[in-house]
Amino acid sequence: MSDPFLEAALDEARLGLAEGGIPIGSVLVIGGEIVGRGHNRRVQEGSVVKHAEMDCLEDAGRMPGSAYRRAVLYSTLSPCDMCSGAVLLYGIPRVVVGEHRTFRGPEDLLRSRGVTVEVADDPNCIALMEQFIADHPDLWNEDIGV
Repeated sequence: MSDPFLEAALDEARLGLAEGGIPIGSVLVIGGEIVGRGHNRRVQEGSVVKHAEMDCLEDAGRMPGSAYRRAVLYSTLSPCDMCSGAVLLYGIPRVVVGEHRTFRGPEDLLRSRGVTVEVADDPNCIALMEQFIADHPDLWNEDIGV
């Protein structure tokens, strides 16, 4: 993997897995620096909203709208409807997705609203999710609302 920010998101995903959660990670980057990081904490915190991207935005903290409009959100997995809504709400112009083979969120909606969505199709992100889904199908289905 050559992108250090996607690697940081993958580190977050691995941390979530080590905590007994779902291995999805995210970082928010502004001006070439990570300003927020997070991972899916639904299991760990008994939360219905703590997806990786939401945890990452929470970690970044309160910022003016102008900061979000210069940001790039990296996620190891395609953002779901909720997380994509946050991207639209805050005007984040670019999202880098580690993979969307195991789950594909509303990427076309994001694109239709002017967001640049880049899919890295990273083999490490794919392998991590495929193994997790095989090992924990019930937990995975709960996370994606099945």
